[in-house]
Amino acid sequence: MPSNFKRLGVEYYTFHDRDIAPTGETVAQTNAKLDKIVALAKELQEATNIKLLWGTANLFSHPRYMNGAGTNPDLHVYAYAAAQVKKCMEVTKLLGGSGYVFWGGREGYQSILNTDIKLELDHFAAFLKMAVDYKNKIGFTGQLLIEPKPREPTKHQYDYDAQTVMGFLNHYGLSNDFKLNIEPNHTTLAGHDYEHDIEVASRYGMLGSVDSNTGDTLLGWDTDQFPMDVKKATLVMLTVLRQGGLGSGGLNFDSKVRRESTDLDDVFIAHIGAMDTFARGLLNAAAILEKGDLEKLKSHRYSSWDSDLGRQVEEGKCDFETLEKFINSKKESEQEPPRTSGKQEKFETMFNRYV
Repeated sequence: MPSNFKRLGVEYYTFHDRDIAPTGETVAQTNAKLDKIVALAKELQEATNIKLLWGTANLFSHPRYMNGAGTNPDLHVYAYAAAQVKKCMEVTKLLGGSGYVFWGGREGYQSILNTDIKLELDHFAAFLKMAVDYKNKIGFTGQLLIEPKPREPTKHQYDYDAQTVMGFLNHYGLSNDFKLNIEPNHTTLAGHDYEHDIEVASRYGMLGSVDSNTGDTLLGWDTDQFPMDVKKATLVMLTVLRQGGLGSGGLNFDSKVRRESTDLDDVFIAHIGAMDTFARGLLNAAAILEKGDLEKLKSHRYSSWDSDLGRQVEEGKCDFETLEKFINSKKESEQEPPRTSGKQEKFETMFNRYV
């Protein structure tokens, strides 16, 4: 596999702990199995100069996690999950990982009848705070990340989308310790556009990394396809460029070829095609920002806010009486606001010129 990464020109890889080592009879046996593979991974990293982007613990596949991990109603399961995360954070640090991801695949519930939502979220916040404490204790300097997902396998998942996760982190005082790892395929499952959660997270300074998978919007599950849509890649890279890059994060393909793609070269073609898609998106995004016509058109749409009154509102120095006075100061024939076109078709036409 490392030789394949070299052929592809890939500089980083990621892993789940259970991807690289199986579960043993006890926690100690499981950790011993993981240690053997981690030692090999360290050797291969040094030999190939391929680095670890991030690690994560699989807290969803094993039956013990059928009711969640950090939100499980059983303290025994909760403690087991903590031990697993503790070990995975240790090996991620050992391998020089740039980050550590929490993906709560089963952090949610199926029925409100047997669920105390507030209690489960309180417990999950405590779990994440312990993770922050342990990160600091062992001197791990990587970025902690949470990856939102709305459904599948759990009916009501707590980490539904970027806004939900950011609200949770803010409520529990964790916003300074975490950023988001956005998978746009999950975003579409939440009923948003591919690029939506990436833009939302970025605008609030919370975009840390991207699992750049895509899915089939006609299907209702996480298909984990390689991204091949240049328009969507361009929109993503516009956001990434506007925020000055992804810092310690990156673009990760947690993707799979289709079942019908049976040849070995299909795996290489998929990776190369997806990388080329985002490379093309990056070039398109750079051209859009350099030309500036789309940005100017969008700024013009909000130009009324550049007035003294608009600045008062944005600075929190305005009130309802002042806004009412603004309306009443106009002639009766001018009090009704004019209809201003959103120019969506013009925006789309201009965007197409770059793609």
